[in-house]
Amino acid sequence: MTESAAPRPARQPHQTRLTGRAALLAVVICAIALSLAYPVREYIAQRRQIDQLLATQQSISAQVKSLQAQQQRFADPAYIEQQARDQLHMCFPTEKCYVIIGNSAAPDATPQQAHAAAPWYTRLWQSVKKADQAPAR
Repeated sequence: MTESAAPRPARQPHQTRLTGRAALLAVVICAIALSLAYPVREYIAQRRQIDQLLATQQSISAQVKSLQAQQQRFADPAYIEQQARDQLHMCFPTEKCYVIIGNSAAPDATPQQAHAAAPWYTRLWQSVKKADQAPAR
């Protein structure tokens, strides 16, 4: 018998690249990723909440500064006197105060302002009338 007639060795079945160790490693990595997903999401939500609280704190501190400045203004007797005269129309007992009643303080209203002060339904009806008129040629 010749060498060509010698029996060929049996082919071994083709093994897949995914071994038991690789599958176990993939499962462990997935478990770690899933166990870290919730804490990372909570961390991001807490950071967002902290940013919102810091913005609120800044706006409140600005409001506090404004109120402190207003408090300092009201500590001045001259400012209080001015506010009493302007807003409450008060005066000292030895003075004579005059209050002018009427529309003389404001300049005459222009037609534009009178038109804007009209109710919406009046303006709507006027626009319908204008649309109904023939255009001037």
